[in-house]
Amino acid sequence: MSFIYSPNMLKYLDMLLKYGNYTKAAKELYISQPYLTQTIKKVELELGTEIINRQSSPLQLTEAGKIYYQYLLSLETEQDQFRKKISAYSSQKQTVIRIGILSSLGTYLLPLFLPDFIKNHPQINIQLVESIPELNEEKIIAKELDFFIGQNPETISPNLTTYSRGPHGYYAIIPKTSTLYQKNQILLKENTVSPTQLLQEPLILTTRSSAIRRQIDYLLQKHKIQPTIVLESNNIFTVLELAKQNLGVTFIPESVYVSKSDGDYNVYPMPLELLSLDYFIAHSAEKKLVSEEKELVDCFLQSLDLALLQK
Repeated sequence: MSFIYSPNMLKYLDMLLKYGNYTKAAKELYISQPYLTQTIKKVELELGTEIINRQSSPLQLTEAGKIYYQYLLSLETEQDQFRKKISAYSSQKQTVIRIGILSSLGTYLLPLFLPDFIKNHPQINIQLVESIPELNEEKIIAKELDFFIGQNPETISPNLTTYSRGPHGYYAIIPKTSTLYQKNQILLKENTVSPTQLLQEPLILTTRSSAIRRQIDYLLQKHKIQPTIVLESNNIFTVLELAKQNLGVTFIPESVYVSKSDGDYNVYPMPLELLSLDYFIAHSAEKKLVSEEKELVDCFLQSLDLALLQK
């Protein structure tokens, strides 16, 4: 049996990248760790090359693995397009709403509103496309998605209509090796750490294309700080785990879960006037929303209003 073309492989790789190890990924997937390990090895045997870099911690894709991952994404897109075309001939018409979202963002935002929406509209088929923002934006412009959920809409295409809510916060992760680390505390109080001192610490940052990096770069320029950037990554979970393992200070949006009760690091809520983000939902400016789609947008916005009130 070939595993290369299995639709499960994309999900398996997503979980491995999200959690960085086989044990946590397998637990989230409700499969055994040996089964997940053997499945990955069988795919590598079929492909004739490794797709997982086992020397890195957390686990990362090899260059061949990145090519394979993109291939799986293209298969998923083709399948979505096929399902959409074939549904036109179905005797039972079903409304399909395709939503693109970054997986780390989906972990936080989707549970806030999607269960209630699906409960009220069980006849609607929600299809999630969990990919990076750049690809989601391309897909929605190409009308391969109905909605795109992201953060900080200022830089997205003017061909999209956006609805946003904010501001929402960021946390600084301060490892125990930092001069700013406070012992016997996890969650620090607001306004107890100097932001300029934080920026002068060794930093682990997301790449320059990310929303948080653009804001960090602006602060560095504003305060005329020449940063010490230890490492950059386009994976927010990699950045978080490396900070927790004492490589440097980093900045994480509140959408990324980090324990505030256990760990040798501090979690510091950044002042909103310095760092903040607006979550948004967008669709093509040419798209005319049906009533269910309007309700989806309203449900998304109301859930964020409630989240802000509960802070």
